[in-house]
Amino acid sequence: MTEKIYQGIHKDPKGAMNPTGNIIRDAWVFGLIPETETCEGWTVQRITDLYDKVTLEWEKYGHLVSNLPEDLAERHGRIYQQAISEAKAKGWDPELGDDD
Repeated sequence: MTEKIYQGIHKDPKGAMNPTGNIIRDAWVFGLIPETETCEGWTVQRITDLYDKVTLEWEKYGHLVSNLPEDLAERHGRIYQQAISEAKAKGWDPELGDDD
């Protein structure tokens, strides 16, 4: 059985506007990985481990952006605004269709 390998956030279709992309962006916000880390070549287990670390960080703030300290809130806004802009340029539509 071949282990599934992640292609990397910048190669993920439509700007990685999905749970894996959110895990990576949140890890950038919390400084768990550098913003240059795309997670290309990572195994599912490694992404899961990162998810666990991200979850522990979010727990400190009740999983709410509004509870983040100013520096983290600013970083979150910058990272997510950039991600949204890039995803829209790649054809991502934030409106869910009937099949979503």
